[in-house]
Order: sequence, then structure tokens, then C-alpha cells
Amino acid sequence: MDLSVITTYRCNSRCSMCNIWKHPTHPDYELDIATLEKLPGGFDHINVTGGEPTLRTDLLDICDALHPKAKTLEISTNGLRGYVLEKVIERYPDVKIRISVEGFEGTNDTIRGEKGGFEKKMEAMERLVAAGGTDLGFATTFQDENIDEVVSLYQMSERLKVEFATSALHNAFQFHKNDNTIYDRVRVAKRVENLVTEMLKSSSVKTWFRAYMNLGLIAKILGQDRLHPCTQGTDNVFIDPWGDVYACNVRNDLLMGNLHLQSWEEVYNGARAEEVRTQVAGCPQNCWMVSSAKTAIRNKHVARLPKLAVLRWVAWNKIRVTLGRPILFERYIDYSNVRIEPRVVKRRTYLTKPDKKQLQPAESRRYTQIGEFFNR
Repeated sequence: MDLSVITTYRCNSRCSMCNIWKHPTHPDYELDIATLEKLPGGFDHINVTGGEPTLRTDLLDICDALHPKAKTLEISTNGLRGYVLEKVIERYPDVKIRISVEGFEGTNDTIRGEKGGFEKKMEAMERLVAAGGTDLGFATTFQDENIDEVVSLYQMSERLKVEFATSALHNAFQFHKNDNTIYDRVRVAKRVENLVTEMLKSSSVKTWFRAYMNLGLIAKILGQDRLHPCTQGTDNVFIDPWGDVYACNVRNDLLMGNLHLQSWEEVYNGARAEEVRTQVAGCPQNCWMVSSAKTAIRNKHVARLPKLAVLRWVAWNKIRVTLGRPILFERYIDYSNVRIEPRVVKRRTYLTKPDKKQLQPAESRRYTQIGEFFNR
């Protein structure tokens, strides 16, 4: 199974789609190494995330604690503090690093509220390549403002010989907002088709399966059901900075337990965890983020292999693209089924006029109460 560890809600980006930076955690109350040591070994994948994990002064100690516990240890980062990541790679060259980039210079900096952000990310990637990183890449969130640059970002990643991960605009409880909505769903979804085709032209088998992941993102963007049932709470869980364990990072009612008060076995195998898994099975959200999608498409017998239906789709469409034939997206996506939003709030940029931030208290239950999250 996989694990996502939210080490902090502090963040030095000011993203238009996320208000974490307005509600940073106090460093004194964030997950400590002793709590992380309570985790067992044997995870397939552990993602160290945030907020911005490079703001943790003990990031190397966190890696020391978690690296032996997983086949793959990842750090999801904004890449603004490349020198911190460089120290990690010097010690652990196999740590997976994904730097969030939402477009080229002006686009990225406007969306993420980062003055000179794109340039800093590119400098960070150069540092990590030079340091000997073996699993480096960029990560992009599809939205109206950057969708026309996505294929070019992928092609840039190919030239640099690094990976390219994707997600789509969505809501989550720690964002402290639930109005992330794509304005023109069909336009954005159609642009993703181009990326799917480009990825299937690659010589990388991993990239072919990323193409399928992006097919799922097309359905998500249009507001349709997931391609595969969600397995959050079973195949992947989230730990927040206060040690609370959640089935996912979208619904804050799916709390399974707390690592400060319980052992991992008590949290994961307890009665509350079973209740949460029942709720996940009936969840109406159509989330399709990397954390929930990659576990959902896994073969239940061999985690390193995909489900047979996924394998068939990849093989068939790889052949079509190789022969110069188009992917018949209408066979897989119903463009007549598009969710209509009752209201759409215009996203703003915080590049020039940041709002005030306020430290969150020690208690972990004080997430903004903004009702049900609709990810459709």
C-alpha cells in the first residue's frame, strides 16, 4: 500500500487554487520523527508532501526515518528551495522528486503566486540532475489558465529526460476553499487528448500508462464518474501534520485515527477504519488524483502490474498511435455528459497582493468548515 505524509501546512507559494499558505501550521505542533518511526516498513510508496516539505528544517531526518520503510520515497515540492532538495539527493539519489510547475514563466508565476518561480524550479531541476537524482520530474495541475501549455511542458520534460506527472483542478479540505472549478470543461478536456496522444508516442512504458491516467483525468474534468472504484483507506492513506490519519485528503470526515494516540496497527486495522472504508465504497466524489488513481488501476494480485482492462487499453492505443492512427476518444469519453456548475468563482492571482496568513492551532480538527466538497 501507499502512504502520503503531510509534513506541514506552511508554504512559500501563494497558489490561486489553494489557500494552505493562509493557514500554516505552527512548527512546534507538526509531525515529529518519533511519530514517523511508529510507522511499519513494507510500504510500496511514501509521498512526503505539504504544504511545502522543504520548509521543514528536519527534512533529511524525515527521509532517514521513512526511506527504509518504502520501496519508493517521494517528495512533492514547489522546487523553490532547490538547495534543500539537493542535500536529500546527495544522501538518497533514488528519492523521487516531483516539482510542481503550472506553465512557463508568466503562467506558472501567476497561478502559483511565485515571483521568478519558474526560473527557480528550472535551477532546482538542474541541481538535482547534477547531484545524481535518478527519479526526477515535474508535476502539473490542469486548469483553464495553463492547459494550452501542457503539451509543451511535457515535451520540455522529455528533452530534459525527466518525468511528467499530472492532475486536474480539484478541491480538498486542507485547501480551505471548495470553489476550484474549471470554467470550460470541454475545452480543457479536449486539450488533454493531445497530451494522451503525445505520451503514447513515447518509448517509455511508464509514460504509456500515464497516458491512461490522463484519460481518467478527462473524465474527471468533465465531471463524470471515475474509471475505476476508489480504494482510499485501504491502498493509500494520508497523515496530516498533527498525526491524524485520513482515508484521503478530500473529505475530512474520513478520519481513521491518530498516530500520537494509537499505534499504526490500531489505526489501520481498527473498527473506525472499517467504517471509513465502507464510506469510501459509497463516496460520490469523482476524485482522480495520482494517489487514488494509481492504486485503483493496480492488479489486485501483483501491485506492480496494472489491471487487465488498463493493459488492453494501453496496448491497443499504443499500436494505433504507432501506426499513425488517431485514438478514438469517443469510445471512452462521453462528451455529451458534462457537469454544469451552479456557480463559478473566478480564481485570483496572489503574485502581487498576498492576503494575510494565520498560524493554525495545535488542535487538528480545526479545518475550515465549508461543507461537502464536490470534485465533479
